[in-house]
Amino acid sequence: MQEITNKVIWVTGASSGIGEACAYIFASKGYKLILTATREERLEKVRQKCIGLGAECEILPVDLSQIERLDAITDRAISFFGKIDVMFHNAGISQRGKSVETDFAVDKKIMDVNFFAPVKITKRLLPEMIAGGGGTIAVTTSISGKFGFPLRSAYASSKFALYGFFETVQAEYYAQNIRVVMVCPGRVKTNISYNALEADGSKHAQMDTGQNNGIPAEKAARKIVNAIRKQKPEVLVGGKELLMVYIKRFFPGLARKIVRKIKAT
Repeated sequence: MQEITNKVIWVTGASSGIGEACAYIFASKGYKLILTATREERLEKVRQKCIGLGAECEILPVDLSQIERLDAITDRAISFFGKIDVMFHNAGISQRGKSVETDFAVDKKIMDVNFFAPVKITKRLLPEMIAGGGGTIAVTTSISGKFGFPLRSAYASSKFALYGFFETVQAEYYAQNIRVVMVCPGRVKTNISYNALEADGSKHAQMDTGQNNGIPAEKAARKIVNAIRKQKPEVLVGGKELLMVYIKRFFPGLARKIVRKIKAT
């Protein structure tokens, strides 16, 4: 039986993986949804499934690297239902290339999509949330936002930056009833490695072994949705790779040695 709620959630990166799986759970719980990704045809399929689960759902296709469009896109998102209670910044691009060998254009695109797009949207949306009495901002980071990882220099940088910005937002606007949830996945079986950018900007176009062995997106989504609904400050999602987060915290020297020995793909 569907729950009764009047809450509106905007999910980016909603056409597949974690975003898609979370959308279905939120739909089943009575949320009104706004779904964003680049692939309109795929978004429409997700939308139809959400409607089948009893939810009101709109789609808003956009290339998040087009930063100059995001103020207008945010205004459009708000116009669908007149408010946004939960913003889930989930879209992201990964990377497969050594730091110095990676084209700067690749670094910039990854930072634009992973970091500057959430920042731009939040700057536009936050005053509306505060005027409405508060809201929740959830952000998909990564365990790569906890420590550097080979072949992921720009990706890790974008995730480190998300922690810095949104933990600051939480400190500054907590009294205005703004709650931030940092979603920190390890290995989740999604298509993120297929879409990862090589050093020259081409797509990686293959499923990495580690990614393939990750937990199902549906399992990750259940934990993520629970954390967002309960407004937990942070949620770690994954398998044994999450141990590295604690090794880095309590044994940083050991963590550095482990990272140096990782044969990343």
